[in-house]
Amino acid sequence: MEKVSFGGETLLRWRVGHSTFLALPEKGARLMNWNVALGDGSVRDVLYWPEDADLANIAHVRGGNPILFPFNARTFDQGDIHYWRAKDGVRRPMPMHGIARQGLFKITQADAAGFTALYLPDDEATEAYPYDYEFAVRYRFESLGLICELTLRNLGSEPLPWSAGHHFYFTLPWTEGLKRSDYAIRIPASQRFRHAPTGMLVPGPNLREIETFTNPELVDAIHTGLRDNTIIFGEPGHAGDVVIALGTEKVPHADAAIVTWTQSADAPFYCVEPWMGPPNAPEHKRGLHYVAPGNAETFSVAIRIK
Repeated sequence: MEKVSFGGETLLRWRVGHSTFLALPEKGARLMNWNVALGDGSVRDVLYWPEDADLANIAHVRGGNPILFPFNARTFDQGDIHYWRAKDGVRRPMPMHGIARQGLFKITQADAAGFTALYLPDDEATEAYPYDYEFAVRYRFESLGLICELTLRNLGSEPLPWSAGHHFYFTLPWTEGLKRSDYAIRIPASQRFRHAPTGMLVPGPNLREIETFTNPELVDAIHTGLRDNTIIFGEPGHAGDVVIALGTEKVPHADAAIVTWTQSADAPFYCVEPWMGPPNAPEHKRGLHYVAPGNAETFSVAIRIK
């Protein structure tokens, strides 16, 4: 691990085997970039990071892996966006993608293989999520992969609701001369949804288990009912696939979700996002988890290049 000064910030860089990882743990626990040195001497960006990124406003940079906590995407209360209602009946604000991606963290552990960062809630975060808790992000880096664990520890006396996730911006295409049409993704989902403007889930597109990234129906699709926890995408017939393992069980929780999204047809990235559940979990309850007082729960995701 080494420190790198860039854009007025001190970044951390890890070189582990074939991989190099760049992160700014204190701001949103953000993993910024991951690249792999190939056998021909070239470098492949696995996670996209824009060269003109504004580190002072890192929460809104489209790149790396924003952490989504305590809830994913948009929450609603009776049709009103950016609110949620807990069991106590109180309506509270909740920003898009939650409170962590724009929050400050404290590094509690860092070594040659990764880091752990603890979330430091501010007044706005406390208003949105007024509980006694610890939320930590732990990254472990490998030669051709990573493991990220999101852990919520309940320090209070009432159950903690959460449905967290990741927003990985994968570089696509990653081989010079290829197009999105040269890449395919396998998602073993039995149900697909869209997120309606009211916050409810509505039936989604009729997709095959394997689709190319040029299918517009993939954008903003919520894939659930996963028959196994492995999602694979890459260039069919070639090495270098990205393999995502959602959770540690072979068959995930029925409401665990993969969301596929990109900004435009020519964006240099495609997001494949493993979530504990669909957006707006506090209202429709699908994918909503509770951590009992005195307990902790961890959501683990592993990504490897094969």
